[in-house]
Amino acid sequence: MIKAGIIGGTGYVAGELIRLLVNHPNVKINFIYSHSQPGQSVASVHEDLFAFESLQFTDQVNLNVDVLFLCLGHGNSKKFLENHTFSASTKVIDLSNDFRLEADANFLGKEYVYGLPELNKEKITNAGYIANPGCFATAIQLALLPLAKGGFLKNEVHINAITGSTGAGQSPSATTHFSWRNNNLSIYKAFSHQHLGEIGESLVSLQPDFDKALNFLPLRGDFTRGIFASVYTNCEISEEELSALYKSYYEDASFTKISANGINLKQVVNTNFCLLQVQKIDGKVLITSVIDNLLKGASGQAIQNMNLMFGLNESTGLNLKASYF
Repeated sequence: MIKAGIIGGTGYVAGELIRLLVNHPNVKINFIYSHSQPGQSVASVHEDLFAFESLQFTDQVNLNVDVLFLCLGHGNSKKFLENHTFSASTKVIDLSNDFRLEADANFLGKEYVYGLPELNKEKITNAGYIANPGCFATAIQLALLPLAKGGFLKNEVHINAITGSTGAGQSPSATTHFSWRNNNLSIYKAFSHQHLGEIGESLVSLQPDFDKALNFLPLRGDFTRGIFASVYTNCEISEEELSALYKSYYEDASFTKISANGINLKQVVNTNFCLLQVQKIDGKVLITSVIDNLLKGASGQAIQNMNLMFGLNESTGLNLKASYF
């Protein structure tokens, strides 16, 4: 059994991670660290875990666990690792943005691999340290990677993507409480979202001459989970070539699937899948991409990476059906 430790156990991402790991056939949770809730039951925060009465938060860490998941706020993973030296055999999967960019990938002599399996599967399999992608970044990259691989990104890319309220984290804010979010819609961080850096680096890794703008409009949705992204660009490719390009790129992908029909968010909520629809309309390529932001966009993808790192089947513990109704 893989001994797993979780740092920062009280947020939405950690809650989903715990929910998946307690049912993973190859994992035993060794500890769940929380500086604010030591000694309290995990179910006192994550009420859906009421049946797992033995799970408690702790302020102690086991420096010899097999895998460590860092579910901390951005900037805090580096601080934690500077203060806690884990064994050389401990594999680390960080879910913040601390190590996602190439400039930040080397830390304390450890090299963090960007953990998007559809881009870096072989590297992940051989890695000891993983920087888990952002949720928007996952949905958008999966929409664009085949075009970059084929060298077809020759023009600006336009992206509209809407995310559920869980994407903002568990701490309440002016734009997350019910009376503001319900029956409402708003744009934030227009053209400047923090995930643009990692998206751009991935695209350039596949198409080195890509230097066009990524025009990204992120939106806050009035639902709790999921990301619905629509991505389009002018592109000189036939509809037949386009379809073949995407089918070929994702032929061996366990969790990215292509649909010939219109897609919707409920098809993927509560799963680790990304579902894509690709169309050619009046000289433009339009890609629609849907994921669950807490699963394929965070904790599910982290476990997908763990499975690859430990030589397990990629989908172990992740065979989840969508919550459609």
